[in-house]
Amino acid sequence: MARFGKVLTAMVTPFDKSGDLDLDVAADLAKWLLDNGNDGLVVAGTTGESPTLTHDEQTELVATVVDTVDAPVIAGAGSNDTKAAIELTKKADKAGASAILSVTPYYNRPPQAGLLDHFRAIADATDLPIILYDIPSRSGRKIETETLLELAHTVENVVALKDAAGDPSETAYFLSQAPEGFEVYSGDDSLTLPLMAIGAVGVVGVATHWTGIEHQKMMSAIESGELEEAQRINAQLQKSFLYESSPEAPNPIPAKVMMELIGFSVGKGRPPMDSLPTNLRNLAEEVLAGTEIGQSIKPD
Repeated sequence: MARFGKVLTAMVTPFDKSGDLDLDVAADLAKWLLDNGNDGLVVAGTTGESPTLTHDEQTELVATVVDTVDAPVIAGAGSNDTKAAIELTKKADKAGASAILSVTPYYNRPPQAGLLDHFRAIADATDLPIILYDIPSRSGRKIETETLLELAHTVENVVALKDAAGDPSETAYFLSQAPEGFEVYSGDDSLTLPLMAIGAVGVVGVATHWTGIEHQKMMSAIESGELEEAQRINAQLQKSFLYESSPEAPNPIPAKVMMELIGFSVGKGRPPMDSLPTNLRNLAEEVLAGTEIGQSIKPD
């Protein structure tokens, strides 16, 4: 059993019409996600617009969701500044998070030795489990496999990896060398099925905002050895995967439009993530119509 569950959503952060954090909507959305296929939540991650949140806002958001749900709440607490990441980690720990999601330091592109020191310092600052987040397309720096293995083998509370590196063959090698019990979560919705086939335990998703039910069914099919059924569900999910991010509307812009369509006043993203393509809501309606949630509600 995956320690944090099989299907987790990197939750969008709701803002009101003034662009301020809306904690009431955050609480309602968290409960709804857990009622619709999710086992746990990642709060204040990149999908949650962490680059535009203050440290106090991130802490408030984590504390609100922790107080609202009885499920794992993993706090995004990464930074390209080690000191800031440690501060965020301590605040998330105090707010009651179940674990910390710690992303690769972005933009400044530290060497692998710097990454080792960075993640070790964060792990030393908390007793919480640490999930490393490897996403070179956004961070500009890959956590190399040997670095991941050293952290997995030598840092007791580094227990999992959110893998968005896009190389299942390299992940397969990593898993073959990782310590027993170390877990990999898919961090790329479209690669969840391939990653599950080589030993991943679940997904931290974006499309899982509205396809949590389908993802749970796909996970069950995989666990039961029903490969054709898992493939069928994965094929059904492709429109959602294509919708969730594009050059014209990168994540989390489409997810916020989708949640508004479903009935949650999450608001637009904070600048510079506030530009909406004119056809995005129409596309969201088309995608939602093909999902179980879409068939159970009548969008406004």
